[in-house]
Amino acid sequence: MSQPSVAAPDAHSPQEDAPDASVLAAIAASTVATSPCEHIYMRSVFTPRFYERLLALMPARSRFHDLRHRDAMRADGSSSRLRMYLYPEHLWRLPAPQRALWMSISRMLRSQALQDEFKRKFRQSLETRFGRGIDELSFYPIPILVCDLPGYCIGIHADVLSKAITVQFYLPKDATQRHLGTVFHHGRDGEAAERTVAMDFMPASGYAFAVMARESWHSVRRTTEADGERFSIMLTYYVQDTPKAWFKRRYDRFRSALGFGPKG
Repeated sequence: MSQPSVAAPDAHSPQEDAPDASVLAAIAASTVATSPCEHIYMRSVFTPRFYERLLALMPARSRFHDLRHRDAMRADGSSSRLRMYLYPEHLWRLPAPQRALWMSISRMLRSQALQDEFKRKFRQSLETRFGRGIDELSFYPIPILVCDLPGYCIGIHADVLSKAITVQFYLPKDATQRHLGTVFHHGRDGEAAERTVAMDFMPASGYAFAVMARESWHSVRRTTEADGERFSIMLTYYVQDTPKAWFKRRYDRFRSALGFGPKG
């Protein structure tokens, strides 16, 4: 897995290790699109200086492991999607400069302020789905750093209902991968599947949507060798409204720290 060719960052102030303000501002500035489902597209998620440092301090290939999802599996049994959990217990193993930067990202991704901003953005969908006000809803955030290898794709799906909100922050080094973004569909089959809205895979951008049964249809077109590797941060807010779901989220996290993360 080649690393982005970015010059080493200059000295920086402690404030530059706190991406919270720029991410919250990007969400607030986004407009909720209602077709084909409620979603947002975010721009300038990170400041230029922070984004430069993020690319320069990308973890090494050895820190990632296969995500064994059916659509990502290759003929040789390996996966075309690699992931690294962005929990503190995983990040402490990184070299000090990487650890400091990715710890700041981890804190932001798991913060209540970020969850609340997304809940406010998708109030209508979430209150419709759960039948409660957003102030009564609490989700469990799972952040991962993802590297998609050439040949990765995923068919049209709406996400399982154990998820409440799906977020992806795009991390390309330039605009050459613009065509690799997630595609939203008006339906799963036939003419509706052909009517699409594509997200641009641009530096420091991203999208988010509320997971809705038979509504939040989306996919990723198969990537090629010419496309190279596709880096992003996936942030998934999981439902934890029963004791069993609450326990599962924390049990899975404990297992992931031991190298036994869930398959999906």
